[in-house]
Amino acid sequence: MANSNVDLPGEAIADLHFKNKPGKLWVYDEVGPRVEMDIAVYFRNRDAMPQLEQIALAECRGSVLDIGAGAGSHALALQDAGLDVTALEISPASARVMKDRGVRKVLLDDIYKHTGTRYDTLLLLMNGIGLAGDLDGLRSLLRHLRTLLKPGGQLLFDSSDVAYLFEEGFLPDDRYYGEIHCQYGYKRQRTETFTWLYVDFSTLEKIVITEGWRCEKLFDDGSDQFLVRLS
Repeated sequence: MANSNVDLPGEAIADLHFKNKPGKLWVYDEVGPRVEMDIAVYFRNRDAMPQLEQIALAECRGSVLDIGAGAGSHALALQDAGLDVTALEISPASARVMKDRGVRKVLLDDIYKHTGTRYDTLLLLMNGIGLAGDLDGLRSLLRHLRTLLKPGGQLLFDSSDVAYLFEEGFLPDDRYYGEIHCQYGYKRQRTETFTWLYVDFSTLEKIVITEGWRCEKLFDDGSDQFLVRLS
């Protein structure tokens, strides 16, 4: 049964961390069979992270806001490197896990409602920029994130070109193909359907330039995933 009030990824993260009979976290979407998300991925140390994430962490500077921090692995890596990092999460369960793991600054908040503090670096990894939902939402999110940056600050995030998920010549004709309708499933519960954005670099570059950002591709893994810096 779908339920808009459940925090299934947060529950899965907390169950694994606190050893409370963890189950399997599933992602359902419209382009293929359900996919299991390995919850342990949220608990990797820096050495176990993929090259893209390690590069992103190395590029962080000054005060950092880790947006959608999950179990806090990126925040802990930055904290260990001596950076002033704040881990922002909308999930109460994930926030509890981060505090228990030793993240010193944990902020339970919605990024769209977070105002007043400015940072040198905004970080959204594991396709965190997807929370924008669609291309119009991406423009709105970029405008809000600009208000959270200090002069000379930077926004670091990754995304993917997911055209490979569709048969050639059969991309959706009613919306941008990277606007994917999804649900989470965990322990016989499902979230309401939501839209997650995966944006190809060419489309991204056009949008960010029209929004007044400078865009630099820092890394491309050769398999349609890339890391960018906006400034």
